Amino acid sequence: MKTKFSFYTWFLFIALSALGVFLFITPIGTEDGIKVPIAILANFLAGKVEPFIHWFALIVFIVAAVGSVVMQFIPQKGQRTIVDSLFRVNWFWTIMRVLAVIFASMFLFQVGPESLTSEVTTGVLIDPATGLVTFMFVLFLFAGLLLPLLTDFGLLEFFGSMMVKIMRPLFKIPGRSAIDCLASWVGDGTIGVLLTSKQYEEKNYTGREAATIATTFSVVSITFCLVVVETIGISDYFIEFYASVIICGLILAFIMPRIYPLKQKADTLIDGSQVPANREDVQEGYNVFSFGLHNALSKADSNRNLGKMIKNGFINVLEMWFAVTPIIMAFATIALVLAEFTSFFRILGMPFEPILALLQIPEAGEAAQTMIVGFADMLLPSILGAGIESEMTRFFIATVSVTQLIYMSEVGGLILGTKLPLKIWDLFIIFLIRTIISIPIIAAIAHLLF
Repeated sequence: MKTKFSFYTWFLFIALSALGVFLFITPIGTEDGIKVPIAILANFLAGKVEPFIHWFALIVFIVAAVGSVVMQFIPQKGQRTIVDSLFRVNWFWTIMRVLAVIFASMFLFQVGPESLTSEVTTGVLIDPATGLVTFMFVLFLFAGLLLPLLTDFGLLEFFGSMMVKIMRPLFKIPGRSAIDCLASWVGDGTIGVLLTSKQYEEKNYTGREAATIATTFSVVSITFCLVVVETIGISDYFIEFYASVIICGLILAFIMPRIYPLKQKADTLIDGSQVPANREDVQEGYNVFSFGLHNALSKADSNRNLGKMIKNGFINVLEMWFAVTPIIMAFATIALVLAEFTSFFRILGMPFEPILALLQIPEAGEAAQTMIVGFADMLLPSILGAGIESEMTRFFIATVSVTQLIYMSEVGGLILGTKLPLKIWDLFIIFLIRTIISIPIIAAIAHLLF
């Protein structure tokens, strides 16, 4: 027998889900380009807190590091508490938190070697005006409080039933992941990662599914793509550039779940349990639409306590501030120092020169140097390639840099700070495979266009 739901449940599903779609997925034109409302709110607040946000970040890093060190010597008793979830991590992550304090302090007090006090390394992350990590504090505040609008009131359940016949056979992921993917493509890759991580922790995705979604669909925003084409000097080709990103991105989304390392990830839930075999089956008496609607209303009905939602939202914010931002700070600083002050990434890029020459990419030697450096930061290839004379080569570099997707200064560092089953080695292998597959596809497109 079909369940009847109250008007209040219908209101929660329709009104709050619609608000979530508006905030996280609806593109709006602004003076700074196309943005989703959540990013507009974050940018507005970032401007207000700019005078002190870097000091706030340092305080959070210090508390996270000190708390983690102390917890190493205090055995856990009884049920895991909020304090445990914030500070009880292993020694490796504790060291990363300590490094975050050291790196941030060296930049803010301008003490230490240039490689760690430079605007092009640590400054990219902790600078009060433009720093990525300082902006993350603001974005995480809104995301932690407002992501439940997308996840807790039936939106994912509603679309899950209808999208399963597309997402499952093509990309080997659940139908509900369509919303994660859309939030990344229209909004921002970091929003997609946060949404995917939350779904994984709530046992809606297996480890393999969550790893696939986070590393395959967490694409940078349209706005940042505009920054890329402006930096490398191909603004006149934005439509061709973005169409190429979509084409190559969909091809990669089809291939990556079927090969190592994503294929080898455990297809179990976060607690190691198996997924019910009929998880996405439509029950008898329903069609895909009515079953999706039933699941959506059931989900909304189970989250009628808005006070509890707000409380859990603040806990989510604290977990992101204390667990995620120090990891981004530590890993991204190391990656940027290697990119800017050593030949590490350029040496790794040298094997690509004969490949690019074979594909008849002009100035192949200069282009090859940009192939691996994107692992540190996605804008670096465009900065390094801006001086290349060939428009075709600049188009090629910019498009490859976006389809590579994994870069440590943002999405990569964020993934490592979550509970997603991905290590830094996994991320580098995925980055490398995406690069190798993207090169011939984008080279072919570039030859058609130029």
